Amino acid sequence: MFIKTNTGKPECTHLIYLIDAAAAAAAGILCVFNEYMKDNFLIKIETWHKPDTGHLENVHGLDAETWKKVDVVYIDIADRSQVDSKDYKPEEDPCRYKSVKTGRGPLGPDWKKELPNKKDCPHMCAYKLVTVKFKWWGLQNKVENFIQKQEKRLFTNFHRQLFCWIDKWIDLNMEDIRRMEEETRKELDEVGTKAKDRARLISERVFSCII
Repeated sequence: MFIKTNTGKPECTHLIYLIDAAAAAAAGILCVFNEYMKDNFLIKIETWHKPDTGHLENVHGLDAETWKKVDVVYIDIADRSQVDSKDYKPEEDPCRYKSVKTGRGPLGPDWKKELPNKKDCPHMCAYKLVTVKFKWWGLQNKVENFIQKQEKRLFTNFHRQLFCWIDKWIDLNMEDIRRMEEETRKELDEVGTKAKDRARLISERVFSCII
């Protein structure tokens, strides 16, 4: 993820998903793969942030044949119908939230049309290209569709939360963000180490049963 600072220089934020697999992350690109399935399993998320309301096409520069196969899904953080009932929280509803520090919100049904006319309200659209590969006979389509559905759910809920948390992050500077990233990295390292220890213990128990 690139964050443009007041100096005009891009800052890179390191993103990592922690799952029971190996993960590698880079600026704007997130890859998750499984050590057991190797090349037969892949989740890749490529992100571009653009200062618009989501009207651009093929911002990732895919070739024509690949672009034809892409299913474009629009996520509107103010659209209640896009939120699963079990995920809905009134305090995380952009249609009900109003920021004390910025005065933004609540978002109405035409908020995207009105946004370009608000000169004092910077905005951007996150274009995410999600590539999923799960090669397993009899399960491939079902698992790939399930993962894509969960990614949409994740993006929808997260960005709704992000808007409703404006007052918590609007005053953060890059030093604050770097400090929080370092704290999160240490926590993830600790969780990852414990997960590996548990997996190793389970493997040893299974092996002892087999022999």
